[in-house]
Amino acid sequence: MSNLSSLSFYIPELIIIVSVLLLIIFDIVPSLKGYTFQLSLGSIILASISLLFTININDSLFMGMIAIDPFSHFFKFIFLFTSLSIVIVSNYDKQLDKNISTEYNALLLIVVLGLFLMSSSINLLMIYLSVELVSIPSYILAGIRKNDKESNEASLKYVIFGSFASGLMLFGLSLLYGLTGSMDIFSINAVLMNAEYPLTVFFPLALLLSGFGYKISMVPFHFWTPDVYEGAPTPVTAFLSVAPKAAGLALLTRVFYTLFTSGDIATGIIGPIPGIDWPIVIAFASAITMTVGNFLAIRQEDVKRILAYSSISHVGFMLMAFPFIGAGALRAIMLYLFIYLFMNLSAFYMVIFASNKLDAHEVSDWKGLGKRSPLLSAFMVLSLLSLTGLPPTSGFVGKVYIFAELFKFQKYYWLAIVAILNSVVSLYYYFKIVKAMYLEEYDGDESSLDAHPAIKWSIIVFSSQSILFFIYWQPLVSFIDNSIKFWNG
Repeated sequence: MSNLSSLSFYIPELIIIVSVLLLIIFDIVPSLKGYTFQLSLGSIILASISLLFTININDSLFMGMIAIDPFSHFFKFIFLFTSLSIVIVSNYDKQLDKNISTEYNALLLIVVLGLFLMSSSINLLMIYLSVELVSIPSYILAGIRKNDKESNEASLKYVIFGSFASGLMLFGLSLLYGLTGSMDIFSINAVLMNAEYPLTVFFPLALLLSGFGYKISMVPFHFWTPDVYEGAPTPVTAFLSVAPKAAGLALLTRVFYTLFTSGDIATGIIGPIPGIDWPIVIAFASAITMTVGNFLAIRQEDVKRILAYSSISHVGFMLMAFPFIGAGALRAIMLYLFIYLFMNLSAFYMVIFASNKLDAHEVSDWKGLGKRSPLLSAFMVLSLLSLTGLPPTSGFVGKVYIFAELFKFQKYYWLAIVAILNSVVSLYYYFKIVKAMYLEEYDGDESSLDAHPAIKWSIIVFSSQSILFFIYWQPLVSFIDNSIKFWNG
């Protein structure tokens, strides 16, 4: 589709771009500065509404640079929903300076624009630009508390690791272009299918996996995660734990399921390109990622670091289904990701509440919270149960779909054993928080605590899905099935 005709299908992204420009203008006009919060919320809602009008379209835009299809729309709704809740909660978080709220919201929207492009990119150049459009503002967001030493350290580490991973990914993209003479992933796939020396593809494949692995915190590209999550403001940490990971998984899926596979996902007759058995690499990466994440979480006392390593382990669980190339694997990954969004954000919003009211950072700071805030503590337990994957929560449903893929294809049974053992390990560090809230006495003031209504209801609504999607998840599965129909083409 030509550039001019593509604009009519690019309305959500244009809304975000215009909103960022308006935020900058509002910030320098004293009479308008007080409306930047409303502008941020309005732009996200308007972008969500406009996205509904293109939900069933399957085409390429701007002469084959990006795709517009139900698969990308699924992830775009995740990005918009996550950013909407983050903007609301951030407005009532004490960690963030209200004087820089405009810059904060503008950077957040720029990241969202990059996430949109990551989920839609089908051109090597656009893949790299979209990743950088997400990474650079994220570095600033991590260090947005410029007078805080931990925030500055988080930003610096994020920049160092991110720059290195981006360089590796760019090298891999350039090698693919050199091998095939094309930047379009479909054209590259056609050339790779007939490659005379398929083993030469392994090197760029590994470099691409390094770049994508960094975005999703896959071991061994996870080292930045705990330090950045701990030092960044908690709303930024909550955002980074969900949205960029979802975009990384979308990009990883689109690239690997297109570039390095042969056959048709719709028919189920599909596999890696001849001579390149990359699914076994992903399977081992999945096992190592969940194991490292869970066992390192055991040693942590800082709640944000515990949730950081927890997010690493959940990436390992999502990757379990990835080697089983097909519609079932996509369904399992996307269902798990959608459920993970709610249970993870609700846990981080509870961390924001504890930080605002108690300046709580360590697990020991949560002592007696179950008595002082019984309602929110109960919902926190529900979120932790879901993160563990125990019934009756939606986390259990997500893991059932993942395990079903292993047993369906009757492969990698050892991976199922590793996953079950890791689920048992995760019980320890999740319930360490529960123990502090309910079984350990608090020596100070035991007066009751309550959160700001925006934070309180965010915790309640996001935690409640743990029960809702355990009881009734079929409409979500139907929506996901509609989102992966584009593979039929």
